[in-house]
Amino acid sequence: MDDRLRYDRMVERALRGVVREALTQVAEAGLPGSHHFYLTFITGAPGVELPEHLRLQYPEEMTIVLQHQFFGLEVKGDAFSVTLSFSNKHERLTIPFAAVTTFADPSVNFALQFQPLFTSEGGEAAEEPEVEPEEPAPPQGEPDGTGKIVTLDSFRKK
Repeated sequence: MDDRLRYDRMVERALRGVVREALTQVAEAGLPGSHHFYLTFITGAPGVELPEHLRLQYPEEMTIVLQHQFFGLEVKGDAFSVTLSFSNKHERLTIPFAAVTTFADPSVNFALQFQPLFTSEGGEAAEEPEVEPEEPAPPQGEPDGTGKIVTLDSFRKK
């Protein structure tokens, strides 16, 4: 069992929640103003559903744009589905939020980039090796005993 809190994973989940919320609002009310989304995802991640010809064309990752021509956007707890046009043919894609590596809305200069949770072959991405913090270097020489306590009151405006 890991004996530390994984804040990095908590932050990733929270930020993926931003993507989920943005897509949920668009599914309910459409894209407001000039908003549009670029979403990059790992095509081989578990749960990604797309036509085989697209998987062959984009074996590792793919970027889709939700702007003018997208249909049937549905958002569920762990994935979203959308119909897009590829070479004048409508294709349905289902993309788990865990497969998303980038979300951007260029109209407001907003972007999120995620650590990949999966490899392009669908396996779990290896965690970065843990780096133990280095022990601080021992102080050079002996303390001279002339330490001074500074209170914050001396910096406050009166």
